[in-house]
Amino acid sequence: MNFSRTLMIKPSSMGDIVQALPVLTALKETHPQARVSWLVARPFAGLLEGHPRLAEVILFDRHRFARVGRSLSTTTEFLRLLKGLRQRRFTTVIDLQGLLRSAVLALASGAPTRVGFTAARELAPIFYTVDVSVPHAEMHAADRYMMVAQQVGLRMPMATDHLPVAPEVRAAVRRRLAEAGLGPRDAFVVACPDARWETKQWPPERFAEVLERARRTTGARAVLVGAPAAAEIGRTVSAAMAEPPIDFIGATTLKELVAVIAEARAMLTNDSGPMHVAAAVGTPVVAIFGPTHPRRTGPRGPGHHVLSGRAPCSPCYRRRCPYAGGPQALSCLTNVRAEEVADHLAEVWRQVGATSR
Repeated sequence: MNFSRTLMIKPSSMGDIVQALPVLTALKETHPQARVSWLVARPFAGLLEGHPRLAEVILFDRHRFARVGRSLSTTTEFLRLLKGLRQRRFTTVIDLQGLLRSAVLALASGAPTRVGFTAARELAPIFYTVDVSVPHAEMHAADRYMMVAQQVGLRMPMATDHLPVAPEVRAAVRRRLAEAGLGPRDAFVVACPDARWETKQWPPERFAEVLERARRTTGARAVLVGAPAAAEIGRTVSAAMAEPPIDFIGATTLKELVAVIAEARAMLTNDSGPMHVAAAVGTPVVAIFGPTHPRRTGPRGPGHHVLSGRAPCSPCYRRRCPYAGGPQALSCLTNVRAEEVADHLAEVWRQVGATSR
């Protein structure tokens, strides 16, 4: 298989992109001279731009291109994207998204070798020349991606820096933290009280309770991160704490978000994209899971603690709770007590502190 000019297609979402990065590492370790491009949705481009293993990041505007065929300018722009893909003369495409849209882009590239999942949705497999079978649905996403890599002859990666953090970005983040009152050597907890699904959202008041307890018992300051849409959640957490946290929700670039998480001693989070960032940069995670299962989407690597409400209906993988409005609503989350989460966070804090001495 010729990997000299390879296109990887994984446009979204944050967590999925981060979990697919070991495939890039494997590709560059097995074929160091390969020129690798990555097609990514515009909101997540900051995760990949400047990545030392990538030659190019190609932007894909999914929401804008939804108007293809209805808008002349959008259709023209989309055709220009397809022409650009073909002009790059890719030798291989690895489609880790597994949808009709991504498979069509793979075909449009003109690459003679197009790799994807046998079980990809929306008839996508008919556009692949090499399809990879995954043995069972409960396989972790990261393992599923690496299965593709191994079946096309890539070695398991030796390096672990799949999501590098530039020193200058770390330094800039530390300056911002210092301006907010955090000393240059002060350890802190980073918390992501946000989640894309409402069914993944542990109550903000419980985040506040855990972070307040951490402050009282260890002196740890808290730094909140998340998407701009989570600003109200951040205000709720802050209002419930005796000493408000440093609130960076909606106030960082993606590169800064990665750097904040990398600088933290521990992370408290829902099942979220930033959780996977933490696992990728080596920050231990305390994560609350409800409708999803950590076997599929949990943080990868050692030192992480995952707590679940152990509801009989979980995991249901639903974005809306089927018991909404009733006494059992979101019991998979509400059964997780703040006290037990705080205990796990304290344990992680102590363990990291002991190893860093």
